[in-house]
Amino acid sequence: MDTRTLGRTNRSVSVIGLGTWQLGGDWGEVTEADARAVLDASVAAGVTVFDTADVYGDGRSETLIGEYLADNPGNEITVATKMGRREAQDPANYTLDNFRRWTDRSRANLRTDRLDLVQLHCPPSVVLSTDSVYDALDTLVSEGAIANYGVSVETVAEALAAIARPNVATVQIILNAFRLKPLDSVLPAAIAAGVGIVVRVPLASGLLGGKYTAGTTFAANDHRTYNRDGSAFDVGETFSGVDFEQGVRAAQEFAALLPGEPAAAGLSTAQVALAWVAQLDGVSTVIPGARNVDQAASNAAAGSAPRLSAEFTAAVTDIYDRYFRAAIHDRW
Repeated sequence: MDTRTLGRTNRSVSVIGLGTWQLGGDWGEVTEADARAVLDASVAAGVTVFDTADVYGDGRSETLIGEYLADNPGNEITVATKMGRREAQDPANYTLDNFRRWTDRSRANLRTDRLDLVQLHCPPSVVLSTDSVYDALDTLVSEGAIANYGVSVETVAEALAAIARPNVATVQIILNAFRLKPLDSVLPAAIAAGVGIVVRVPLASGLLGGKYTAGTTFAANDHRTYNRDGSAFDVGETFSGVDFEQGVRAAQEFAALLPGEPAAAGLSTAQVALAWVAQLDGVSTVIPGARNVDQAASNAAAGSAPRLSAEFTAAVTDIYDRYFRAAIHDRW
């Protein structure tokens, strides 16, 4: 597994991490035994960063990770959690008192005195330009409740606002073959500032696995069923904002690129999609989710894939330009 420095945390982490939204909910049912098996398989495959949030299953994901790490001491795992989405998205809620309360809950769930990395969880844009918010986060660092802080954002503009702040360690953003806008300015700015980039939704909610058809359906409690119009939360988080049927067609074209790419030999479509994102300059870690052991091991294997060619990247860009640029690029 390749490793990178996670921005201003100065921690070395695996280039493929594990996103654990699915361990909390919104992806169909995942039992506690299955969740622990996924964590185990990921660690065995070289994963050293888990991404979670206080809102995933209202704390279930954090609690499962906390129990797992307590039962498996000595693993060098960086846990990145997030806060702020359990309450109304009112900028007035982003205060030191609330930050203390939110992080106290996460510390209890994760069974730790100090959180490795806390990210503001896609807050209202104005929060990211409010000095008092960063002052409060700095206070939590000075008090020892958190070691580092970052932000998870929806838009490029939000990412750039956070990168400009001197103590922001990481920025988490959607980036995949169907969402290329961060390549224009976010990755160069992060490199210049020494800020880590955490990539979420790297497979466009599974589209880039290349296995879906226009007739594929998902469980009623899966966000890929109930959030396609953005009625539950930002539509960009589901299939990374692309139209599902259009995404299926584009994914078929993406899969068709693999036979002509020598570095893709022996890799699945999903592994190539992950490897491509992980190999971009400026990316610190990529956090695909996994609902079973096979997915976890397969995702992690992408972290040691051969380097993909410039010609492959040009072909990916062409697919994006033809299918998504007009509808996606200016939106996020």
